Amino acid sequence: MMKNMKYHFIARSAIIALSLQDCSIKDYMSSTYQKNVLFDCILLPKYSGLSIHYLFLILMTIVSFLSIHNTVAQPLSITLAAEDSWPPFADEFGRGISHNIIRHAFEQVDVNISTIVVPYARGLIMTERGSVDGVFNVTREQSTIDRFVFGNEPLFTITASFFFAKDYPTVAKNKWQLPTESTIGIINGYEYGDEFTTLVEKRKLQVITVDSQRQLTNLLLVGRIDSAIMYDLVADVYIKRMGVNNDIQAKFNNHTSKIFVAFSKLNPQSKHLSELLDKGLIALKKQGKYQQLLLPLYD
Repeated sequence: MMKNMKYHFIARSAIIALSLQDCSIKDYMSSTYQKNVLFDCILLPKYSGLSIHYLFLILMTIVSFLSIHNTVAQPLSITLAAEDSWPPFADEFGRGISHNIIRHAFEQVDVNISTIVVPYARGLIMTERGSVDGVFNVTREQSTIDRFVFGNEPLFTITASFFFAKDYPTVAKNKWQLPTESTIGIINGYEYGDEFTTLVEKRKLQVITVDSQRQLTNLLLVGRIDSAIMYDLVADVYIKRMGVNNDIQAKFNNHTSKIFVAFSKLNPQSKHLSELLDKGLIALKKQGKYQQLLLPLYD
């Protein structure tokens, strides 16, 4: 049996001293940061009292110690799905405000990211299936909380409004006054606030779903829908691109949305990733860099 076993580790070398009834061992090892490790084992004559089993355990402990301290931590790398048609936040070229914020925030915590640019609805499905680590830009509401993992810090906050053709006659002053059975256009897969389902039911709205902002704008222009819900800054980009500034206008608010990166529930690291992103966003704000990243032309 071994008695009074003691381990002593110092900064640049490891010394293991064992006090035994019949035997003592001293192992001297060079610095764990050097390639060669020197074992100098001195045994007293009465070796038979030391079990081979215990000696094996001691050696395994030494090897484990050296392995842990010689392992160089590799930077964490993740892949995110980015939607392709939500400028100025995310466009088909993998650029935009969201890209800049996310990249800089993860740089603060030594996480490398790569992005796959896809339609928004597809990005949600890829994240749910675990094909990617996360997707942006997602509103954190009840429908998405059930599907994804979120942090506490939003990328930013944005408003969405009901847009009408300027010559469309309406007396409604808010969404709850919309005429019953109005036809409303929305984007496939987008979130429109926790109240949207109730609004549709109470006002008996007819909902038309399309795949792009441009389609939504065209439906308004030709009178196929009565109104479209669009995020204000995104709508501004498309209305300007299409040269219809004088033909479409926002009349009242639908909801205010906090936008997040949504992480896959199938990834065991998702909670940790969301915490790292929170930490990076907080650091950017403390450094005064966050407001600069909200500028569309910032890189």
